[in-house]
Amino acid sequence: MRTFVHGEAVWEVACPTRPSRVRGATMAGFRVRDLGALRMVPHPAVTLILEFGDGSPVVDHAPGRRQRGSIVAGPGLGSAGAVWARGEKVECVQVRLSPVIARAVLGVSPAELDDAVAPIADLWGREASRIRERLAEASSWQERFALVDALIARRRAAGPPVDGEVAWAWRRIVGGRGVVRIDALAGETGWSRKRLWSRFRAQLGLPPKRAAKLVRFDHAAHRLVAGEGAALVAADAGYADQSHLHRDVMAFTGATPATVAGEPFLAVDPIAWAAHVAEVLGSGRRPSPEAGAQDRTI
Repeated sequence: MRTFVHGEAVWEVACPTRPSRVRGATMAGFRVRDLGALRMVPHPAVTLILEFGDGSPVVDHAPGRRQRGSIVAGPGLGSAGAVWARGEKVECVQVRLSPVIARAVLGVSPAELDDAVAPIADLWGREASRIRERLAEASSWQERFALVDALIARRRAAGPPVDGEVAWAWRRIVGGRGVVRIDALAGETGWSRKRLWSRFRAQLGLPPKRAAKLVRFDHAAHRLVAGEGAALVAADAGYADQSHLHRDVMAFTGATPATVAGEPFLAVDPIAWAAHVAEVLGSGRRPSPEAGAQDRTI
C-alpha cells in the first residue's frame, strides 16, 4: 500500500498485483481517514465504489441529492463539477468498467443510470450486502481485489453482451483518443447513422459524439496533470485551439485547466491507475482519425 499526499489530501492506495481476468475492468483500493470535499472528475468508464469500512463515503451529485455507501455511476460522472465526495474513515474498492462490459456486470444499461449516482444495492440487491461483508472480513487488499474480480467475472459471463458494432465503435473512439470522424463510424460498421447512434446510446449510456469528447478530455486532463502546457496539449489532443480546450475542460469539470491540473482525483491516478496514465502519457502525438482501428478497451 502506498501513501498519496497532495496538498491536504492524504490517502492510502492499494493496487492489484495482477490484472483483472475481465478485459475492461480495473480497480484500486483506498483508505482515507478524512476525505475532504473532493471534486470527482469525469472519466470514460462506469464507476463502482464498493465501501466496507467503519465510515462511509458521501457523494453529493445534485442540489439536495446525496448518496451514502456503495454507489455506481455512468461514464462522465462529475460533468460540470456537479459531483463531490467526502467522508471519514473511508475504506473502499473502486472499480472502473469499460462501458462495453458495464451492462453485463451491472445488470442494466449505463443509460438507465441517467447521468445520476445510484446505490449499488438498487442493482444488485442482497449481493451488494454480501460483497460488503466479505470485503470487510478479508485479511488483505489482494484478497479483496480477488473477491471483487470474481464477482465481476461471474456477472460479466452471465450478462448480455453489447452489439459487436457498438463495441467496435467504442474501441475505435478509444483507439483514436477521441480524435475520430464520428459521422464515418456508421458507414464503417455497415449500419445506418440512426441505428448506430440509438444502439450506442442505449447500450453504453452516452452518444458517440459525447463519448469521443469524453475520451479526448480524459487524455488532455492527464497530460495537464503531468505538467504539460495547455497550448501544447490543445494542439496535440485534437482541439481547435487553447480556448477550445479551456471550454471543454470547463464543461466537463466546472474548473479551468490550471485548476484541474491540481485536482487530487486526477493526481492520484499515477499510483491508482498507473497503466491508464502510462498509456495516455506514452501515446505521443495526436493520432490520425484512422488510428483507432486498433482493438483496445478501457
